[in-house]
Amino acid sequence: MAELATTKMSSKGQVVIPEDIRKRLGLETGAQFVVVAGKDAVILKTISPPSMAEFDELIRKARRQARKAGMKQSDIKKAVAAVRSRR
Repeated sequence: MAELATTKMSSKGQVVIPEDIRKRLGLETGAQFVVVAGKDAVILKTISPPSMAEFDELIRKARRQARKAGMKQSDIKKAVAAVRSRR
């Protein structure tokens, strides 16, 4: 169930997330968010890095897709070199 609270924005654009909501969501100092603006709404979505198991699975999927597309390691090295040379 959604919890309601009110807060104010400071002159620096800072908004305090009420303590009870921070505790319920397990938010700690340094938590990062994606900010989505709607017509009259602001949505904060927490960003959290994937676990090592999730990361490993992402790498496995990427490798499978690369093999299926016929990519080789040399193709990746060339692509990285091309992007780096544009800087």
